[in-house]
Amino acid sequence: MEKALIFSAPSGSGKTTVVNHLLQIMPDKLAFSISATTRKPRPNELDGREYYFLSEADFNQKLKEGAFVEYEMVYKGLFYGTLKSEVQRIWDAHKCVVFDVDVKGGLNLKKQFGKVKSKSIFLKPPSIDILMERLTKRSTEVEHILNERLSKGKEELTYENKYDIVLVNDVLEVTLEKAENIVLDFLES
Repeated sequence: MEKALIFSAPSGSGKTTVVNHLLQIMPDKLAFSISATTRKPRPNELDGREYYFLSEADFNQKLKEGAFVEYEMVYKGLFYGTLKSEVQRIWDAHKCVVFDVDVKGGLNLKKQFGKVKSKSIFLKPPSIDILMERLTKRSTEVEHILNERLSKGKEELTYENKYDIVLVNDVLEVTLEKAENIVLDFLES
């Protein structure tokens, strides 16, 4: 099964919650693609579990080697990318690869895999106010980074029409059920 599910959303929209739910209920069908990043780990994050944490030099070396399916400088000085070896590892296990990526990375993956092999889902908050509230409650960023994420989130919302499906994350239980149905329909197609 060489299929890919691409979940993208502005930071704070709940995509990681949705993706983790899907991975929990469909472990025999889905596997998470761990991205590489140059950002520092947050508390409780482990290298090789949430991300492959690379130095900027290591990231650049992998770029020179052509090791990435896609990559982006998501924030100034912070790079994220998808390693080809990670995608192949999941396909070798006969599972559908699941991506939890930023909006531009999601569009790059969609181009790479095409409509036959992939389904792109844009998860969005019900409003900008709710997005701000979610980002503030997370308390993982200092204020200037919080403002940068909100500004970037507003811009990212303009990309929703480039995705196959737009899923509004208002009531979590409803969102999870809709996401399950989207995934099952795609896997059976």
